Amino acid sequence: MPIRLLPDQLIDQIAAGEVIERPASVLKELLENALDAGATRVEVTLERGGIGRCAVRDDGAGIPADEMPLALSRHATSKITSLDDLERVATMGFRGEALPSIASVSRTILTSCTGEGPAHALEASVEGSEVAPAAHPKGTTVDVRDLFYNTPARRRFLRTERTEYGHAEALFRRVALSRFDVAFSLTHNGKRVLDLPPAHDRERQEARVAALCGEAFLEHALYVEREGESLTLRGWIAQPTFSRSQADMQYCYVNGRMVRDKLLNHAVRHGYRDVLFHGRHPAYVLFLTMDPARVDVNAHPAKFEVRFRDSGAVHGFVGRTIEHVLAQTHPGGEGVAAPAALAEGVSSHPDASPGLAADGAPPQSAMHRGVGTQQRMSLADTRTRLEAWSSLYGAPKATRGGAPTMAVAEAPANAAAPGEMPLGQALAQVHGVYLLAENEHGLVVVDMHAAHERIVYERMKQAWEGGRVTAQPLLMPVRLAVSNREADAAEAVAEELARLGLGLTRQGPQTLLIREVPALLASADAEQLVRDVLADLNEHGASNRIQQAVDELLATMACHGSVRANRQLTRDEMNQLLRDMERTERADQCNHGRPTWSQLSMSDLDRLFLRGR
Repeated sequence: MPIRLLPDQLIDQIAAGEVIERPASVLKELLENALDAGATRVEVTLERGGIGRCAVRDDGAGIPADEMPLALSRHATSKITSLDDLERVATMGFRGEALPSIASVSRTILTSCTGEGPAHALEASVEGSEVAPAAHPKGTTVDVRDLFYNTPARRRFLRTERTEYGHAEALFRRVALSRFDVAFSLTHNGKRVLDLPPAHDRERQEARVAALCGEAFLEHALYVEREGESLTLRGWIAQPTFSRSQADMQYCYVNGRMVRDKLLNHAVRHGYRDVLFHGRHPAYVLFLTMDPARVDVNAHPAKFEVRFRDSGAVHGFVGRTIEHVLAQTHPGGEGVAAPAALAEGVSSHPDASPGLAADGAPPQSAMHRGVGTQQRMSLADTRTRLEAWSSLYGAPKATRGGAPTMAVAEAPANAAAPGEMPLGQALAQVHGVYLLAENEHGLVVVDMHAAHERIVYERMKQAWEGGRVTAQPLLMPVRLAVSNREADAAEAVAEELARLGLGLTRQGPQTLLIREVPALLASADAEQLVRDVLADLNEHGASNRIQQAVDELLATMACHGSVRANRQLTRDEMNQLLRDMERTERADQCNHGRPTWSQLSMSDLDRLFLRGR
C-alpha cells in the first residue's frame, strides 16, 4: 500500500481517540477551556449521561467572531506562543487540540460573545460553516451533541447512560474542587444536581468540600497549610480512622490542575505509614503550588500526569508535611477532636511550621516546645527506664535482633489541672482490656494495649532518631549486580545512605558493594533492602525503605513491650497511661491504624438511656 497523506477529518478523529474516551473526557476539556477563559461561573448541562448532550456555558472572556473558525482548527491556541511558554505552562489547556477533536466526533455548536460586540455562533461540520449572528451574553457556550455519532465503533465501547453519567459527575466534582473562586452548576436530564456558589473564605470552601466529598469527610478532616522555600501545600486530609477500602476519595491538584500522580500518592501514603490500617487508603483534598517551570505538564495526552524537575524534593516536602500534621492526632492535639466526635481540623500554618529545616527534616512541632511538653529521650535514657516500666506494666523483657524491648513513660503526674487533661481521670478497667475515664465532656473508653503500644513505639522511634545511627560492617561485603541507572542513583545518594547506616560503594558500571547496614537491621536481607531502595530511587527520586524497615522492627518490639490484656493496673498506672497518651504523637491510633480511644459525650449517654425524652 503506498504512503499517503491522511484526510484532515481522519487526522482529527485519530487525535480525538487520544483524549476523548467518553463524555467525561469532553466535559474535562470544555471545563478547562472555560476556566482558562477567566470564567467566574460555569454551567454544565448533560443529557443521557452526556452521550446525548454535553454543554458548558461560561461568563469568561469570549472569542472574537474572526477567531471562531480558528478555535475549531487543530493546533490553534491563545495560551502559548513559544517554547518558553511551553516550559512554564500556567493554563489548563495549551495544545489547541481539544475543540477540533471533539468536533470531529460529534455535532458541536460554538457560540460566544466578547462583550464588545454582537454574539456569533459557529456549527462544526465536515463541510465547514460560516460564523452567524446569535444571541448570547458575554462568555462562551460549547454545545456537544450525539457523541461518536459518526464513529459507531467508538460508540459501541460506551457504557450505560448511568455509568457514563457517573464518570461525568465525578469529573465535575474534581474540577469544582480545583477552583473555589468559581461558581459551578450541574444539570442532568433537566434536573439541577449541584449548584455551588463561589467560596472565597475557608468556611465556604469547607462547605463546598462537604457538598462534594460528603459531610463525613469534613467531620474527620485535618486542615493542612504549609509553605516551604518554593512549594506550598494546603487542603484537607482525613483522620486515619476515616480510611477507605478503595482509593476513591483522593483529590490532588498541582497549580490548580487535577492530576493522578504516583509520586504524590506515594508521598501522601508515606505520611500515613504509621497510622493507617493495612489495606486501607487515605482520603484527602490537597493543593500543591509551585513554580510552573519546575513541573512538566506536557507528559500525557489527557494531561492527568505530570513530571517534576526535582521529584525527590516534592516527595519529601509532601510526605513530611502530612506526617507532621498527623503527628498532632493525639488527645488534646491542636484542634483534633475525639475519634467519636467531629474533627474541626488541624492547621499546620507557616507561622507554626516554617517549612523544612536545612537538613531536610521537618521543624520541631509545638508538642516539643514549652513547659510540660513531651520530651525527646536519648537511646541511653530510654534503656535506663526499661527495667522500671517492664515491672510497672508487666511487659516481658523480650529481645529481637539484640535490641531490648522497651516500654517507657514518665513518672505519674496526676496533679495536673482538669483543662490540661483531655482524657480526664481514670475510673476503672473492663475485663483488663479497656480503661474507663471521666473528662469534662463525658466518658472516655481506652484500649489499653493499643494505646500503650503507640506510646512505646513513638518513644522508641525518638530514641532511634535522636541517637547516632550505628552502622554494622559486614564481615564479607555483598556484591550486587545492578543496571547502570541503578548504580548511578546509588552513587548520587551514597552520602545520604551512609548517614542512615547503609554503606554502598560502586565497584564498576553495573556493580555495587554493600559494606555496612544499620545495626538494628543487621539480621535483615541486605541485598533485598538495597534493591528496594534502588527501586524507590528510580520510581520516586527518594527512598524511605531503611526508615520503613526500622519502623517495622520497632513496631514489633513495641507490640511485645506494651501492656498485655488482662493486666490489672492500679489507679495511678491507669492515670499515667492517660497522661502519656496526651503527650504522645499519633496517639489516636495504634501502630496498625486502629483507634486507641473513643469519647462518649453526656448527650451520647443521655440518648443511650432516653434521658430528656
